[in-house]
Amino acid sequence: MGKITAPETDRIDKVLAKALDVSRNQVERLIKEGLVSIDNKKVTKPSFKVTEGNEILYTFKEAEKRASVEVDFDVEVLYEDDYLLVVNKPSGLVVHPAPSVKEATLVDWLVQKGISLSTISGEERHGIVHRIDKETTGALVIAKDNKTHEKLSEQLQDKSMGRYYLALIDHPLKEDVVVDKPIGRNPNNRLKMDVVPQGKEAKTAFKKLLTSPHDTELITAKLYTGRTHQIRVHLNTLGRHILGDDLYGFKSKRDKISRVNLHAYLLYLVHPKSGEKMEFVAPLFDDMKAYISKYFNQEEIDRKIDPLILGRGFL
Repeated sequence: MGKITAPETDRIDKVLAKALDVSRNQVERLIKEGLVSIDNKKVTKPSFKVTEGNEILYTFKEAEKRASVEVDFDVEVLYEDDYLLVVNKPSGLVVHPAPSVKEATLVDWLVQKGISLSTISGEERHGIVHRIDKETTGALVIAKDNKTHEKLSEQLQDKSMGRYYLALIDHPLKEDVVVDKPIGRNPNNRLKMDVVPQGKEAKTAFKKLLTSPHDTELITAKLYTGRTHQIRVHLNTLGRHILGDDLYGFKSKRDKISRVNLHAYLLYLVHPKSGEKMEFVAPLFDDMKAYISKYFNQEEIDRKIDPLILGRGFL
């Protein structure tokens, strides 16, 4: 719990945002969660006027270890400093807790490791700046404090932070293509997303990399928006599917390809403290790496996924 004395008479969201050096949107969430009080009385309206000299108390929801889950795994750390952490998320790991999630999550792992996390959002998504599907692997950045979280979220909006994905698909693309179609919940299957007229704006660019003798293809994708299952949904509109993605139409037995072969390979961002442009490469996991080594020319693959050239050609 923190405490400040109001230095002036003004709206509570303005005063607290200035004192904590965070955005008013973040403070608004904090207030609506009932985590702010003035002179021991809870404040629920961001427009509430405080008077100079009022004592303002605020609380951040801390990420706590869930007694009902056991964390029996480890996660590869690609980079860490006092402000952020970059990990290589494995397949099958849910990022953050939810009422329907009973197994241990990435946030549970972070809590067990004693890693400091941003907390001002007042949600269970402590430190998590951007989402990644359960079966998808690859680079994920975690904010250790609220200011870092805010700065990285701003980078998501202005596109100075982003990721390039690698995917194995069941049939080659006809050409490099940009899909710009709105995505929303599938009205007939709540587990799926779909291109729907009233969906949220969604834009994905796809580039061909290499085709195997078995008609499968390695492609790279760049997201311009961050919708759930976006790459998978947009590929489906092209009549293409990621190997292992039977939810969206890939036809194969699960004993042959056990998970969606989609990997967030290259993450780029601007360090929120130093202003340095940074890139992080998340190594492929063994299953995806084994398939590529078996059906593609490794020397050509190494050249195509070189971080220095992978992003060329994208806007």
